[in-house]
Amino acid sequence: MAGHSKWANIKHKKGREDAKKGKMFSKLSKMISVAAREGGDDPDMNSELRLAIQKAKDNNMPNDNIERAIKRGTGDLDGVNYERFVYEGYGPGGIAIYMDLMSDNRNRTAAEIRHLLSKHGGNLGETGCVSWMFKRKGQLVIDLEKNALDEDSLMMIAIEAGAEDVITEDNLINIYTTSTELEEVRLNLEEEDIEIESSDIAMIPDNTIEMDISNARKVLKLMDVLEEHDDVQEVYSNFDIPEEVMTALSEDE
Repeated sequence: MAGHSKWANIKHKKGREDAKKGKMFSKLSKMISVAAREGGDDPDMNSELRLAIQKAKDNNMPNDNIERAIKRGTGDLDGVNYERFVYEGYGPGGIAIYMDLMSDNRNRTAAEIRHLLSKHGGNLGETGCVSWMFKRKGQLVIDLEKNALDEDSLMMIAIEAGAEDVITEDNLINIYTTSTELEEVRLNLEEEDIEIESSDIAMIPDNTIEMDISNARKVLKLMDVLEEHDDVQEVYSNFDIPEEVMTALSEDE
């Protein structure tokens, strides 16, 4: 896939840390509640809720939390009424930024996101300004070290399971599918006893912009502060960081 970005793997590693801090659970609860409110509380009849529950389970969210989030969405428990929307913009080096958000106060969120972008070398754009640079795909992440197979064997299984593309990087295998075939590919992999770290619908860039060390520092800082914002569910971008730049950044830490 021409537009594969290392941000996918950086996000995956950060997701593990966020789950430990509890931030991921809060965002997943919002996602589940909104899915239940919009499509009903039956996962068999609500594919979006089914995907949100699977994502919660991938992140070890307790079943009690999942059930409460569903009940808040259907009104069986009191809860905040969240609105779902998308913001688009630009970051350092001209990168595209696409954000999925959920908030109970859109005006407040807009002001806060605009401030964060401006503070870190970016700016908020108009609706549609960068979405054309991305395609909606299914994405599964597999940790090679957790599966008793070599890389080539695992890639062949993924392709036979229905994957459109397979990218390996830093012991993580990213499997891409059409958005409609994500669940089927996941089930096919699970039948082969493949342990899956995560699966989700993601916005994958058609092409990427390579970062030098100066812009890489700025971009990663911006991504950090956006992901830390409570209303930001997901951030997608089209930057790529060469191995030598990632190494230099690691040595600076």
